[in-house]
Amino acid sequence: MDELGLRLVILVKVLVPFLFMMASVYLACHMLFARVISAPQSQVLAFFTIVTSPLTRPIRAFLPSGTAEPRVRAIALAVYVVLWIVTDWLTRMVGPSLRG
Repeated sequence: MDELGLRLVILVKVLVPFLFMMASVYLACHMLFARVISAPQSQVLAFFTIVTSPLTRPIRAFLPSGTAEPRVRAIALAVYVVLWIVTDWLTRMVGPSLRG
C-alpha cells in the first residue's frame, strides 16, 4: 500500500470512531450539567446547547414532534455510543492491521 493510502486508512480508522466518541462525551456532559445546574441563564448550559444542537438535530427528525429535549439528548447519546462501538469494531475488523 502506498503512503497516501496508508495515511487515509489511518485517518479513517482513528478519526471516525473518535468523532463519535467526542459526540458521546459532549452529549453526556450536557445531560449531566442539565441535571446539576438549575439556573436557566447558565452560560455552561448555553455552551452545551450550542455544541450539541447539531448532534441532536438528525435524531430529532426521526422522533415525534413533541418529544422533550432531555429525551432527545438521551436517545442521541445512545445512538452515538452505538455508532462509536460499531465503527470502532468495523475499522478493527475490515481495515488492514497497522502493527509494526
